[in-house]
Amino acid sequence: MNLQREHKHLILPRAKRVVIKIGSAILSDGRGFDTERLARLVGEICALEVPQMVLVSSGAVAVGMAKLKRPDRAKSVPQRQAAAAVGQIGLMALYEEHFAARGRTVAQILLTHDDLAHRRRYINARHTFEELLAAGAVPVVNENDTVAVEEFLNFGDNDNLSALVATLIGADLLVILSDVSGLHTANPATDSAAERVSVVPAIDDRIRGFVTDVSITVGTGGMNSKLRAAEKATAAGIPCIIADGLHDGVLPRVFDRDSDEGTLFLAQGDRLKRRKHWIAHTLRPAGTLSLDAGALRAVVEQGRSLLPKGITEISGRFGAGDCVSCVAADGTEIARGLVNYGSEDLTRIKGHHSDEIQPILGYRLGDEVIHRDDLVVLSAKK
Repeated sequence: MNLQREHKHLILPRAKRVVIKIGSAILSDGRGFDTERLARLVGEICALEVPQMVLVSSGAVAVGMAKLKRPDRAKSVPQRQAAAAVGQIGLMALYEEHFAARGRTVAQILLTHDDLAHRRRYINARHTFEELLAAGAVPVVNENDTVAVEEFLNFGDNDNLSALVATLIGADLLVILSDVSGLHTANPATDSAAERVSVVPAIDDRIRGFVTDVSITVGTGGMNSKLRAAEKATAAGIPCIIADGLHDGVLPRVFDRDSDEGTLFLAQGDRLKRRKHWIAHTLRPAGTLSLDAGALRAVVEQGRSLLPKGITEISGRFGAGDCVSCVAADGTEIARGLVNYGSEDLTRIKGHHSDEIQPILGYRLGDEVIHRDDLVVLSAKK
């Protein structure tokens, strides 16, 4: 049996909750928004025998540009945010119309990175998803582009968001529809010898070496951003499939256990707990702790908590409970975690033994600067 088919026979029967991401390049043909393709994809989604589905959709900017009669892609952040403000209404109207025609209810959810980085808002968002899915609705998710400047500047696509949403709701599968038929050994647009990779057991340097993004005209993501999204999802124990959304019938083929479609990225055996995945991939570090060799061994090799004795330098301003980056002497990030002490207090106790915390600070929240339950060791290559 083909390797992808073999894995799909194991994965698809358990795929009861699925996130499907549709990018701008799928919904726009370069001349305008492709309403017919959206309708076709909605039909394919509704025909799937999947109890619970979440749709992460780009396209608001493309719709808004058409409504504002701007043929060229908006270049500045304010232009794109204005287009998103206009286009989000039209995009959701289209989804509501086509899902309703098939007896399905949709719900709009606009998120920013901060919504998922803030623990309380993260939990509230998860509760909202749970209620909508239990009611049989299809949440349609997009970044809140009208207010989230950093999303435009730092993310530029919904690939990252789709992986975070998949983790948030505990999805069984993430499907990313791209404008190519999956990951290739080289750029298929420029190399006729490029071959599609059917199954990726794990994303390593060899797999990363296959990706060379080229400039694109509609979407802002590329295969590199999709690969990063797949890496985040699989690290959380969620398999991911990247497939070509430009062709009719792509979703039936993706969910056909006997079809070899796109690239299947296998979930990793050592799953990060949901909290640790949130720390590693959602939070933005507010500061940096430099660790000595002993602390590095304790954290990386022995899975122990970080103590103040092993900290050599502190940079940034942060409070207790914030996320910080832990780096080696050469600046390589090796871990992230939630600190028990703020930067000012850590500056006073760094390099000291834990039994000196109380005398120095006048209080003590614990022996650890970062407890091992709040500490995530990162891969050497990100």
